[in-house]
Amino acid sequence: MAVKGLLKAFSNGSSDESIAATTSANHAKRLEVLDDFELAGISWLWATDAEGRFVYLSDKAAENLNKPIEDIMAQPFTALFENDPDNPDEKSDRPLHYQLSKRSKLRDLVVRRVPATLNQEDRPTWWMISAHPKFDEAGEFKGYRGSAKDVTVEYQRKLEDSRLAEFDSLTGLANRHRMDNQLNGILGAFKAASRSCAIMMLDLDRFKQVNDTMGHPAGDELLKQVAKRVRTIVGDRGEIGRLGGDEFQIILPDLDDRGKLGEIAEKIVKIVSQPYPIDDKSAVIGTSIGIAVAPYDGVEKDELVRSSDLALYAAKNSGRGQFRFYSADLKDEEEERRLLVEDLRDALDNDQLQLNYQPVVRTDDHMVVGFEALMRWVHPERGSVSPAVFIPIAEELNLINQLGEWALRKACTDALQWPSSVRIAVNVSAVQFANSGFPEIVMNALAASGLEPERLELELTESVFMGDSETIDNTFKILKELGVRLALDDFGTGYSSLSYLRSAPFDKIKVDKSFVDSCTQTDKNSAKIIAAIVSLSEALGMETTVEGVEAFDQFTLVCSKGARYIQGWIYSKALTLEEIEEKLGSGEFRIEPDGPELYRPDRRTVFRRIGAIHEDHRYDVVMRDLSKTGARFEGMLGVPLGTKLVLDLGGGQLVISTVIRVKESMLATEFETPLVGDGAGGLCTRHRVSPYDLAAAGMPLAALPPGNYPLAQNESGQASKPKFMQVVV
Repeated sequence: MAVKGLLKAFSNGSSDESIAATTSANHAKRLEVLDDFELAGISWLWATDAEGRFVYLSDKAAENLNKPIEDIMAQPFTALFENDPDNPDEKSDRPLHYQLSKRSKLRDLVVRRVPATLNQEDRPTWWMISAHPKFDEAGEFKGYRGSAKDVTVEYQRKLEDSRLAEFDSLTGLANRHRMDNQLNGILGAFKAASRSCAIMMLDLDRFKQVNDTMGHPAGDELLKQVAKRVRTIVGDRGEIGRLGGDEFQIILPDLDDRGKLGEIAEKIVKIVSQPYPIDDKSAVIGTSIGIAVAPYDGVEKDELVRSSDLALYAAKNSGRGQFRFYSADLKDEEEERRLLVEDLRDALDNDQLQLNYQPVVRTDDHMVVGFEALMRWVHPERGSVSPAVFIPIAEELNLINQLGEWALRKACTDALQWPSSVRIAVNVSAVQFANSGFPEIVMNALAASGLEPERLELELTESVFMGDSETIDNTFKILKELGVRLALDDFGTGYSSLSYLRSAPFDKIKVDKSFVDSCTQTDKNSAKIIAAIVSLSEALGMETTVEGVEAFDQFTLVCSKGARYIQGWIYSKALTLEEIEEKLGSGEFRIEPDGPELYRPDRRTVFRRIGAIHEDHRYDVVMRDLSKTGARFEGMLGVPLGTKLVLDLGGGQLVISTVIRVKESMLATEFETPLVGDGAGGLCTRHRVSPYDLAAAGMPLAALPPGNYPLAQNESGQASKPKFMQVVV
């Protein structure tokens, strides 16, 4: 009763007008509080309709976006904001529009202003937003109600901290930490989708010389320029990282075509090897590249990186300035190199090194006018070791000056046994030339042998111009005063050759073999380049020697372009001193050209066992010749022309081919898809048997195991009778 009376009293004492007034006052107070809240910048408010369009936005928020609020209204929220792909704290890979479409709650989500909506005077902007979906009493979605605040300053600081942790401060490339994380993430995701991923390991050749001769600031500048060049080549196909020092890594997702990978690597080698302008000087370096492809060469990160490292060591130890693909038969090249270093020291002490001499011949009368001294190392166990392998090692070990002085002295002494009209050419490395005592070494060699200075020709490459220009100029001056001749070797392979001709007193230009190899191909400009070089040298009063002529079609072409001197196999390979003495003794110092009519660069004589697969039978045969377009092998009888065979070249390399010639047990086949270069002078298939296919057939997912890769049996599951007879070779 008391309660009812109280309620009645309250009712009698309150009119509808007073209730309305109270409610209106509360609304006004609420609006005042919200206005103060927004004006204080603590946070802004926003709301959207069911279609995601703005229906409300705080005035201060519109000011922050530098847009009139009427231009923002009715625009979708996602037209102005998006996820930031570089957000170091955002773990979800779901786009903002997806989260909004699912009507999820948003809590402290950092979004960025869509770059396309920024005017020239606008700054990049990041907001932190929170929001919840609104539903009416019927459960119908009415839109979002949320808050936002500008976190641009704090977020950019966090981005910079994250960048410092993941990127190399010198080059701007990813660092080792980021590259490891990227590779782990890619390989993990790609396993489920059966996708491939290639990595390239790059190591700069002769970078230490730049640091030693030009200083560390020059070395840093060089690394920046290298990063820029590699970034230009790779583009958006992959991510590039600097792992430390002069070591780089490239990740190339979804690329297992070794033809395309080889093209990229070859382009990197060529571009990185061009001269670098640094502080009015020129630095010349090179690079070696090792390539491994997942899942063929490794499934896990560590395995794949090790494979690429082995390929890199193989590239460096095979002469540098080249690329190599990983293969299962690669040895531990690092250990091999260590042993080779020890053996090279012994070779110098035990007279295992020798000089052979390749003739330089005048085309008018085929008379020998000179020889180039070529160093040879015949190892008692390894056999012949290429100069491209041991010369770089000698440079690193500071043995090159000792090695070069020995070669210079011996060449001068040997040349005394030849007619006085015959010159001797000796190669000089950049490290030798940079030695301030080099002119004295030349003088001593001439004095000890008694050879006339004009009979000695020093062959230099563009790399000698790296380093202190004053020392270089002084060395050139002294050598010319001595009367020795100077030749620029490998001319035309660098960007700055013409400036070198202007600044250095050369007597001869040597046309690089790479132009000769392709001079007869109509789709190349090599013939025109050879003609231009010959004309240039004549205009400058210099001689020209064309290197690497092997066949008569090349010989005829270079002669037609004005070549007067040729050094190549069409005349002779490098000869021992004894062979030269024998020819001189018989009065023969004239060499008639002799070689194939046509140059075939892709034909290689081989002798190894491979598999020839027909239907569900594998035949063991011996391959004799291999080219990009076909192979010749022995070991099968009764094979008719036109028969389709799959050749198993090993390492998962299967090639579909057609028999085009048969002579008893010797077959020649033509490939359906041409092979590509493997970077080491050999050939390989573009693609291989996929470990994913092997896993689907019951094998564990792993890198390609060694062994054969026969085709599956026929549909019945039983092997049919072989149609051909195998012959033991």
